[in-house]
Amino acid sequence: MWFNGLLDLSVWQLIAAALVMTHITIVSVTLYLHRHSAHNALDLHPVLKHFFRFWLWLSTATNTKEWTAIHRKHHAKCETEDDPHSPVVLGIRKVLLEGAELYAASATPETLERYGQRTPDDWLERNLYTPHKFLGITLMAVIDLMLFGVNGIWIWAVQMIWIPVWAAGVVNGIGHYLGYRNYECADNARNISPLGILIGGEELHNNHHTYPNSAKLSRRWYEVDIGWGYIRLFQLFGMATPKGYRPIAHYVPGKQEVDVETVQAIANSRFDIMRQYRKRVMEPVLRQQRAMMDDEIRPRYRKLKQLLYREVTLIKPREKVHLETVLERHEILRQIYEKNQELQALWRKRGLKPQEKLQALLEWCKDAEASGIRYLEEFSAHLRAYSLRPAA
Repeated sequence: MWFNGLLDLSVWQLIAAALVMTHITIVSVTLYLHRHSAHNALDLHPVLKHFFRFWLWLSTATNTKEWTAIHRKHHAKCETEDDPHSPVVLGIRKVLLEGAELYAASATPETLERYGQRTPDDWLERNLYTPHKFLGITLMAVIDLMLFGVNGIWIWAVQMIWIPVWAAGVVNGIGHYLGYRNYECADNARNISPLGILIGGEELHNNHHTYPNSAKLSRRWYEVDIGWGYIRLFQLFGMATPKGYRPIAHYVPGKQEVDVETVQAIANSRFDIMRQYRKRVMEPVLRQQRAMMDDEIRPRYRKLKQLLYREVTLIKPREKVHLETVLERHEILRQIYEKNQELQALWRKRGLKPQEKLQALLEWCKDAEASGIRYLEEFSAHLRAYSLRPAA
């Protein structure tokens, strides 16, 4: 019948068609806008780049320069008053419900000028995609009505809300509010789910904020980044080239000499190093000290673990008081916590020459080995084995 459109699909076929089209939109956002345009972590073939740009114009009215600039500003000003969409600052409800509006409000000329560099500026962008961006979604509505008949109305509506809900709302909102953290990066980014399928891998938000220039968002063996799967697929056909997806750092068993390359390798893989410090030093020492804790501290043991691991700038004033109270009572915990902060300071200090960083690492290792804490001594030996080059 005419009201079923040219394709005359069943209900399940209509649902499948809507999901396929919205999935193409998600892939366009994560591969083209995010990993390629905003972070330059991925090179795409010109044909693929233009397909994604054209599809986003049709299905979202998204402008590449605006999206790229706002996302770069988010990373540069994360969790501050200047962050375009931080739930830490604005509240989770506002980011969830008004994510698209926050994007629109942030697309100021100043933001586009400062953060919108190296984005398309060809004839199509200047004469079609930017000045007539709402023409694309109008054209999509016509296409949906022609193909699916009256069902094209709800299919088009789903397409229009898909990115505002999942990307602008869920990733930018929940991704900085709920979930687990593999790494203690300097902001509140969290992995929403280890299965990055529904939102193209963007569910792994903590991993991304830790390594923003990585084309691969999964880090643990149980995490799935479907966007990375598409990159590998396109790579087979010469249409995609990831520029990097893991830190340049190699563990060389038996290596004991600390040199400048050791320092650089540790700095490259610093978030993984601190995760290892947590596993190799903090956790076993905490298990030993638990039996010695008094009745006031023991019930809050789980909270104490979280505070010991947490990025120091994210600790709230009341939590900081509790942490300092515990550290005053337990000397060994204080030692391993201070050594943790000292190690992080090696790459946080600006302006240090390579030899100065090397000397600081040597002193850290010397103090750790003289601490009398077995786990610290073993971790010092572990650090010495890092290099920029793999074992021969």
